[in-house]
Order: sequence, then C-alpha cells, then structure tokens
Amino acid sequence: MKKNILLVLLTFSLIVPLKAQISTKVYKLSAYGIKPNTGENISPLLGELLKEIKSKTTDQDAIVIQFQKGKYNFHPEGALKREYYISNHDQNNPKTVGIELDHFKNITLDGNGADLMFHGRMIPLALIESQNVKVKNLSIDFEKPQITQIKIVENDPIAGTIIYETAPWVTYKIKDSVLYNLGEGWEMNPTSGIAFENKTKHIIYNSGDIRVGTKGVTELSPGRIKAHHWKNKMLIPGTVIAMRSWHRPTPGIFVHKGKDITLLNVKVHYAEGMGLLAQLTENIYMDGFGVCLRGKNDPRYFTTQADATHFSGCKGEIVSKNGLYEGMMDDAINIHGTYLKMIKRLDDRTVIGRYMEGQSYGFDWGNLKDTIQFIQSKTMDLWDAKNTIASITPIKSNPGDPVKEFKIEFTNVLDKDIDPSKTDVGIENLSWTPSVIFTGNTIRNNRARGALFSTPKPTLVADNLFDHTSGSAIVLCGDSNGWYETGSCRDITIRNNTFVNALTSMYQFTSAVISIYPEIPDLKGQKKYFHSGIKIENNKFDTFDQPILYAKSVNGLVFKNNRITTNTAYPAYHSNKKRVLFERVIGADLGNNKVDGKLTDLLDK
Repeated sequence: MKKNILLVLLTFSLIVPLKAQISTKVYKLSAYGIKPNTGENISPLLGELLKEIKSKTTDQDAIVIQFQKGKYNFHPEGALKREYYISNHDQNNPKTVGIELDHFKNITLDGNGADLMFHGRMIPLALIESQNVKVKNLSIDFEKPQITQIKIVENDPIAGTIIYETAPWVTYKIKDSVLYNLGEGWEMNPTSGIAFENKTKHIIYNSGDIRVGTKGVTELSPGRIKAHHWKNKMLIPGTVIAMRSWHRPTPGIFVHKGKDITLLNVKVHYAEGMGLLAQLTENIYMDGFGVCLRGKNDPRYFTTQADATHFSGCKGEIVSKNGLYEGMMDDAINIHGTYLKMIKRLDDRTVIGRYMEGQSYGFDWGNLKDTIQFIQSKTMDLWDAKNTIASITPIKSNPGDPVKEFKIEFTNVLDKDIDPSKTDVGIENLSWTPSVIFTGNTIRNNRARGALFSTPKPTLVADNLFDHTSGSAIVLCGDSNGWYETGSCRDITIRNNTFVNALTSMYQFTSAVISIYPEIPDLKGQKKYFHSGIKIENNKFDTFDQPILYAKSVNGLVFKNNRITTNTAYPAYHSNKKRVLFERVIGADLGNNKVDGKLTDLLDK
C-alpha cells in the first residue's frame, strides 16, 4: 500500500512541473495599433500580428488575443488569399480571409463585445487545423450584404406591376432595365426572394421561394423602383422581401480539421453562405451562438444566405445550446457525412469512390483504420458487414486539381455484390460521425426547415422553440442519390420542444412538422429499414394544419405524451391530411397523445 502511495506522489510530482511550464500570453490588440471605431482597414494589420504571434508560440503557450469593445473594419485589400474547399459551398478559389487561425493550439480570441464589420466577399473567420480554440464575445457582419432588401409600396395585380423601395443601405444600378445590387468588388442580379410580414417578420404564409421583379424595371426616384412585369397578389404594400441569388461562396466562420472548438456568445448577423461551416472536425461546443438579427429594432429581416450552422464529416460531440437562429435562408442546423459513390471495383479489396455533389469535394474523406459501411443507393439498404480502410489515395489528373476521387483499399474482402456494375453503391465513413446535443435554442422566421440530423450516434434535441420555421421543424433525412448526405439515425431523442406554426410553406422533405424522410427511390424493393431508435416525447405542437409526424423506413419509433393544439392563424393547405402518416414503419409506439386536450389515437386521424 505504501509503495502505491509513493508511486502516486512521485507521478504527481512529475506532472505538476510539466503543467507549470504552460504560460499564458495576452495580446491586447490596442497595444499594436489595432483599435476600434477608427474606420481603418485592419485586415493586413491583424494578419501580420497573427503571423508574428504564431512564430513566437510553442505548444506550452496559451494565447489570449483581446479586442476592445467597438467596431472594426475588414476590407479585402491586404487580406489573406487562401485556397479552401468548403463543404456545401461554391468551390471557387481563392478565398479572401479576414482572420485566420492556422495550426494554433490553446488560443482564445476574446472580442469583449467587438463588432467585426466585413466588406466585399470574405470569410470573416477561418480556423484551420487548430486545437483547443475558444472564440467569445464578438459579432460578425457585413456592411453591404449580397441579399437585397426591399419593401412593397404599391401592387397592381391586374396590370402586373409593383412599385418597391430599396432599404437605405442598398446600393444598386439599373442596366438594360435590370436591377443589380452593388458592393465592394461585387455586383449581382437577384433572381429569387423570400417575403416577410412587415410587423412580425414571419415569412408570408404559403409563399416559399418567389419570383422577384428585377428585370424590366425603371427608377421612379432614388431608391424607388417600378417592376413592369411582376405579378403576385400576396405581396401587399408593406411586405418586405429579401431578394437574393443562389450563390454561397463563403461562410461566416469556417472550421477545417479542428479539434475542441468553443464558441461562446458569438453572433453572425450576415454571411453569403452558412453562418458556421465545420468539416472534418472533432468536438464543437457552442453556447449562446447566434445567427441572428441585431435585436428587435434591426431594420434587416434576413441573416445568412444558407444554413445558420452546418457540420460535414465531423466526429466527437457537437453541442449547440442557448442559441438564436433566425432569418436565415435555410436550416438552423444540418449535421451529416458525405457518401462517396463507388465508381469502380478494381479487385476484391480495392475500389474507386467519387464525391458526387457539386458543392462537396476537394477535402479529405477518410483515414487509415476508419470504419466503413456500404449502402445500396436505390433501396438505401445497408450491407451487414462493415470494413476498415487499409489505404486511401486521392486521384488527380493534375497536382493542383481539387480531389474528387479516391482509390480505397479495404482490410477485408468485399461482398461480391458490392459492385457498381451490379447496383449503385454508396460508401459511408462511420468513424466521422458525431453525437449531438441541441438544447435551449430558438429557431424562427427562417426559410426551408428548422433542423436536420443525420448521424447514428446519440442525439438529443430538447427544450427548443421552433417558431414559424416555414418548412418542417425537424427533418431526419439521408440520401445517396442527390445530396449524398449520410446517414441513418439510430438513437435520437426529441423531447420537451415547442413547435409554433411550422410548415407554412412547402420545401423539400416537408411532409409534416417532424418529417423522417430518407430519399429512397425504390421503397418497394427495400428489405431493411433506414432509421431506428427514434423517440419523440413530451413536445407541444401549436399548429394550424394537420400533419404532425411523417415517417418512412423506420424500425422503432416512439411518439408519446405529446400535446397538439390547433389554431386558426392560417388556413390549412397541406396535401398530407393525416396527423401521423407512416410509410414502411414497424415497431411504432404511440400513446397518451392529446389533441386540444383530448386523448387521441393519431393513426386514425
């Protein structure tokens, strides 16, 4: 016993000095001439300082970089240029980067309430192959967003003309009767729009993506435009429209191959892509993260061009709590991996796999010893046997090309039917799948859907408010045919959430407030089930329409102790007239669910 105590004391005495060697270095930006509210372009100044800090930093150093509260301007001039291939974004390069933390360890970026204002087309913050990073107490925005906000002034649906005024911050030109939104180093013609109620900032009921009047226009006076060929009777005077393109070149925050990333009280008010895009990253913790407006008096109605947060090929744990996600042009959160399509079977252990989706390629897909499974794309049936990677090699025609294909050798012999000459085969990397905690968040007034989860690891979705998400509030998907986003959910709990008037417009996968909708081209030919282990309990649904739950290809689904209250906020319109609609579902347990205070057998309604 004494020997054990001495051993522990000796071990402790060795550990303490090692920990004592770690020192914290604090860099106050004001001491280096980087001060708020000067109007100065700090892109080159901060870039040079970070380069200097990195040269003086070892793994035994903890770095704290401190802003003062106030506004800082970042312009493309003097900013870093980088080649990044970013999942689910336009793959045009190079990218212009405002702040890059590349291969840092143990670093804190403390904004102290700083307002970081960006100009042109930039990635505001890039965290590249960095570990133990904390970003806190700052906001990210752009002076001139690529989304063009207008307000309807007059609407003559008989004549098919609309007069609108542009928001005060919008700079535009009209060339050949076409309106272009202008910014620093860019111009664009909006082709689509989302219409918002003036006072509530809810998306207009049953509108979805609308055509916008930017062609065949004349200027009546500065900021006042007449569209001569725009007919839409829903757009009453006072309606606010976010007019946009479909481009998504840059996220607000980009995390690539990171580990232990923490975001505390960070707000993204605009980005031309996702608010946050993380790929190939292990452990991300967000508390008080927001993709949101600047409070209730913000004159803007929109935030990001696409998802608020998006996680592609991550592992470990993803935590989002106490967040606010509003006004974005897509989902609050989307978590998935990426299926490679098997292009060729070279021998019994070796294949060629290819990235298929046009915005997802150019980055690593797998590592040695990663666990792999295979799926039949048409039926979404999984082969039982899993495998591991023995070697993986990118295939490129030229050294500078982005990687789209891999030669993959597996440890074990492949089943003879795992052969693209016989059937379409998807390849999924199971090692890069995360567990998820999504709690205490508010999701409201956004386009498309609320939250998408596609991971086999434990997932908790609890105590969130989904308020007017326009499409479905929660979607569990999986698709090896179009988006190529993996994969099946095996252990997901959805509890104690409140859903208020979701599904006011139709988008992809929006068959109910909660829509379990894997893409299965040949459902009749399917032999197994894609999703399992789904528990939906103790939630409140406040809804104007019928469909609450839709599920396809599920083995094991609990829907119990939920409360549904009907209202008359909007007319019912959905083609799905059932509260609960199942297609190829077994092992379902529905009980003690109430509609307007009465116990109801939802399968009969």
